[in-house]
Amino acid sequence: MSHNHNHPGFVVWMTGLSGAGKTTIALILEKELRQRNVKIERLDGDVVRQSLTRDLGFSKEDRDKNIERVAFVAKLLSRNGVGCICSFISPYQAVRDQVRAETTNFLEVFIDAPLEVVIDRDVKGMYKKAIAGEIPNFTGISDPFEAPSRPDIHIRTDLHTPDACAQQILAHLEQIGYIPAR
Repeated sequence: MSHNHNHPGFVVWMTGLSGAGKTTIALILEKELRQRNVKIERLDGDVVRQSLTRDLGFSKEDRDKNIERVAFVAKLLSRNGVGCICSFISPYQAVRDQVRAETTNFLEVFIDAPLEVVIDRDVKGMYKKAIAGEIPNFTGISDPFEAPSRPDIHIRTDLHTPDACAQQILAHLEQIGYIPAR
């Protein structure tokens, strides 16, 4: 007899440099969780900026506001039993700690690849522009990235495939009982 357990809402907060693999892993995760009938929403930097925060730029103040609004959405969803996959550079530890304080079952997931690897990948050609000084306040080049000192999950995308990285996060979610075990 199968019992339908009510699983809690949660927030998988992926932080990492641009090009580290946050969106790629988030998409795999979302697909996998939907297949398991987990209630899930994916909040992604680029998507959010087209709707929720289209009025904001990239100054420190605007970036903090961007995260503040995302945190508000994640707060509402997570407390109502929905899992949120959030992928945002979110370079400041204080800001990530704030999101943790406001949301239900927050997991800080460090999507980690060395700077030289992401520069080498440079999918959108952003690092080249940032290094040339064409993009000011670019995280990892002209702006700091505060790596999580004690992330709940640490993912190295330079060492593992996106699928293996997603599996690592799924295994953790199963282990702590946020999603049904496969």
